[in-house]
Amino acid sequence: MLVNRHNQKNKDLLCGLYEKHRDSLLVLGIALSNDVNIAEDALHDVFVEFARRIQEFKLTGSMKGYLSVCVANRVRDMLRVNRNRERILDEQTGRSESSNTSDPGKLIICNEQLQLLSSALVQLPYEQREVIALRMHGQMRFGAIAKSLGISANTAKGRYRYGIEKLRSILNGKL
Repeated sequence: MLVNRHNQKNKDLLCGLYEKHRDSLLVLGIALSNDVNIAEDALHDVFVEFARRIQEFKLTGSMKGYLSVCVANRVRDMLRVNRNRERILDEQTGRSESSNTSDPGKLIICNEQLQLLSSALVQLPYEQREVIALRMHGQMRFGAIAKSLGISANTAKGRYRYGIEKLRSILNGKL
C-alpha cells in the first residue's frame, strides 16, 4: 500500500509538471527544430526519461530551466540523427543535395506574425537560435545557459546579441 501511494504521488507530480510546462517546452522545441514532430517527440522523450529516473532525481536549480535544457539537448540529438540519416539516404540514392525539411504546414503557427518570426529564426545559426530560445522560452539566465551549453556567459550573451541583431535585420519592420 505504501508503494502504491508513493507511485501515485510520483504520477500526480509528473502529470502536474507536464501540464504546467508542456506548452512552453513545445514552443522551445519548435523554435530549435522548426519541426512540430521533432519537438513533440523530444518533449515526450524527456518526460519518459524523467519518469524513469524520478527516484534518483535531485533538483539543484529551476525545474523549468532543467526541463528546457533537457528538451534542447534532445532536439539537438534528434536533429543530428536526422541529418546523418538524410546524408546516408542521399549517398545511397545518389542525390547530391539534401531535401528541404522546412515545411510550413508542419508548424503550429496561429498568425502571420508568428510565421514571420519562425521563418526568421530558422535563418539564424543554430547556436544563436538555441541561446535565444533558452533565454526567451526557457526563461533561463545567461549563466545557466552558458553552464548547460559548456560555453562562457559572455559567449552566450554574444550569441544572443548577434542573434537578436540578425532577427531585427531579417524582419526589418515586418512585425
